[in-house]
Amino acid sequence: MNTKAIDAIANALLYEGYMLYPYRPSSVKNRQRFNFGVLYPRSYSEAQCGADAWSAQTECLIERRSVAGSAPEVEVRVRFLKLVTRETRSQADYLRADHSQADRRSQQAAACWQEAIECEVSGPRCDLDGLAARPIALPFRFPASKEVEPLRGADLGPVGEVVRIQESVEGTVEITAEPKTDDLFKLRVRVENRTRFEIGEGLREPALARSLVSAHILLGVDDGWFVSLLDPPESLKDLAADCHNVGVWPVLIGAEGARDTMLASPIILYDYPQIAPESPGDLFDGAEIDEILALRIMTMTDDEKHEMRQADERSRRILERTENLPAEHLRKLHGTLRELRPLKEEAP
Repeated sequence: MNTKAIDAIANALLYEGYMLYPYRPSSVKNRQRFNFGVLYPRSYSEAQCGADAWSAQTECLIERRSVAGSAPEVEVRVRFLKLVTRETRSQADYLRADHSQADRRSQQAAACWQEAIECEVSGPRCDLDGLAARPIALPFRFPASKEVEPLRGADLGPVGEVVRIQESVEGTVEITAEPKTDDLFKLRVRVENRTRFEIGEGLREPALARSLVSAHILLGVDDGWFVSLLDPPESLKDLAADCHNVGVWPVLIGAEGARDTMLASPIILYDYPQIAPESPGDLFDGAEIDEILALRIMTMTDDEKHEMRQADERSRRILERTENLPAEHLRKLHGTLRELRPLKEEAP
């Protein structure tokens, strides 16, 4: 799998909506996060009458390079975020009576926050003839954990603690193949969240802690080619239309014209999506206009920037990078045009 070509796009997708401008825990849009590609526990999904997904499925077509050749070999990687609840337990620093009401609200929001760690489930390299005869199921489990970090004051004395709690997450990745012609296969990958979850009060936050967040599927092939589902050849349009994708949509990714890597994304993309070369770094919004967000961050008050720094390491890096952005780099973000094509002259 051509990992270099997909890493930038896949990571932008992984953190889409992780934290949005104004990048503060107390802002309304950051109090209910993680709306893209979330696979909840099945019991929670069924309690919501299926409104919130517990599984995702992608189907795509793969051509054999030659009828007489060996069967194409596929590689499957499922990636998602697992949430980590961070609690800062320090009455003295975070809930002092002399703070303003707004300041106490921002401190309380920062004191309890959801960070995230990256998780990946990789399947073995499989030839499609073998998959057609014997589908495979890959169970996975990421265990619960708890970490306690001492919180120290300016004099290095203890003033509290930071507690990070992870709930266990488990599920299954099912991979199957179906021959459609002598030189064409349909590949199916299904991801299911089978984490146990007791239905109770305040459902969403506990369910999110046991969810696969920003779940997406990376596919690679050797001795074969993926078929674009957005622009399939005329001879394959009916078979492409018969591919059943639920919660994700597969697009070709990598260098223009390459057909060895696909990304099944919970956000609709075109074939060969690209990160703008002028972008200085991720802002957790793949459709972002970097110049506008950079200028908005620069106009934040000192108190707002302080809250942004306290949120987590990722938001702190955004602030530091933006504040140190050279003027010439900021100018590069303004008014860039590409992919212009001359208009064809109309026939008289």
